[in-house]
Amino acid sequence: MAGTSAIEWTEQTWNPVVGCSILTPGCINCYAMPEAARQIRCAAGLGRETHYEGTVETVKGKAVWTGKLALAPDSILLQPLRRKKPTTYFVNSMGDLFHEDCPDEWIDKVFAVMALSPQHTFQVLTKRAKRMRDYFAGNAMARLVKRTSGGHENVSLSTAHAYNSTTKVGGHFTWPLPNVWLGVSTERQQEADERIPELLQTPAAVRFISAEPLLDEIRLGSIWLPESKAWLKALTGRIENCGGSSNLGARINWVIAGGESGPNARPMHPDWARSLREQCAAAGVPFFFKQWGEWAPSTPEAAAGNPRSGWQCIAGHPYVAKVAELYPEAGAAFVEHMGKKRAGRLLDGNLHDAMPACPPELQRRREIVR
Repeated sequence: MAGTSAIEWTEQTWNPVVGCSILTPGCINCYAMPEAARQIRCAAGLGRETHYEGTVETVKGKAVWTGKLALAPDSILLQPLRRKKPTTYFVNSMGDLFHEDCPDEWIDKVFAVMALSPQHTFQVLTKRAKRMRDYFAGNAMARLVKRTSGGHENVSLSTAHAYNSTTKVGGHFTWPLPNVWLGVSTERQQEADERIPELLQTPAAVRFISAEPLLDEIRLGSIWLPESKAWLKALTGRIENCGGSSNLGARINWVIAGGESGPNARPMHPDWARSLREQCAAAGVPFFFKQWGEWAPSTPEAAAGNPRSGWQCIAGHPYVAKVAELYPEAGAAFVEHMGKKRAGRLLDGNLHDAMPACPPELQRRREIVR
């Protein structure tokens, strides 16, 4: 169900669809898999059924997605309609709304709830950028108007709850919805190259990327478009090739970066985060540094005094400490396993928590609700 989130860039999580499957290296240590297993155990302990049942299985002692998806019950699906206080929701922290096995009808319902909740901001993040683009290229707008024109009864198949929203927008929507942000996960350059062009061709009020866990350096101004034989500059929305340049008409509006946390977390080189910060600063794009994760810049001396440091036993670790690289004097290529809390989220001593500006249309719709 929806609840207060510990994720630094949102306020609450809302999971109208749960379940997923491992797709790329960024999924390997996904926090949602053990959380789904915990939900199942808790429900069993209370003698209750849960829609999480069957979404994970145990493989070598670890919870792993099975690929089964489930639509949440109305008590969860319709929760944003009952909340009047403007809230920022991260949509589907426990799955991927645009998973290849998620029916369009389920996605329609989720967007209907978001359309009928203009007081809220919804952040939708996916690894299935092509599926998201294809969904919007279909009749998504027509289905949205049909599903919301009759009020709550068309949002859900159930009519057990009365819909008491004070919204006056009815079936008249600005498309794309001004309160819905669409984003893609980009843990490496490979994922950035594949997903960002799809995102930029998807209608959205705000487009963002989440480079977490950041597993390699990402250059947002160097995305190659094979079909166009051109380079895409994602932060400015420009395409450049030998014949000149053109404006794509879309750009990335927000960049989130962060290291990995949890068991078996992989270290992030500090320069990878710095690079994204500098690229955003040059393009005037808001940059949010979420966390270092389990590993953070340190020195060999500090690591030697940390009993939990894994520096000495990480086989094949790519960074060799050198005197000229010690933090913070010259770039810190040495990282230490110190835990998320101690590592914190300061990048070179500064907090980076910039957010996109609220679209004017969203401000107007919120005035209607008030």
